[in-house]
Amino acid sequence: MAEVRDGLRYTRTHEWVRIEGDVAVVGVTDFAQSELGDITYLELPEPGTTVKQGDSMGVIESVKAASDIYAPVSGEVIEANTAVVDSPEVVNKSPYDDAWLVKIKLSAPEEVDRLMDAEAYRKFLAETAAMA
Repeated sequence: MAEVRDGLRYTRTHEWVRIEGDVAVVGVTDFAQSELGDITYLELPEPGTTVKQGDSMGVIESVKAASDIYAPVSGEVIEANTAVVDSPEVVNKSPYDDAWLVKIKLSAPEEVDRLMDAEAYRKFLAETAAMA
């Protein structure tokens, strides 16, 4: 079973969010990286880019597939993790710690409340697995 960390928020497209004041730290979940397999490439938005909740903001590619990375919240990208762009395999090794992707200054903090908590995400994964 994929690791799901308490204290984070999750999307149906398998991004996680950690709120630090008015900033959302965003990454892809352990489930996402395990489904994708060996991550080979990441394309992230530049700092200064404005993103809208639900819109594509980047690309993650693996030996198996390429997928969009969706903005879990709206706001301005204030930092992109260039270390994971240079070493995308870090996403496979440490999806919740070293492999955060971007930091977004929240423009609509209430959007966070629409994301799943850890318990809801675990249930979502179980339902997804049951349908597979």
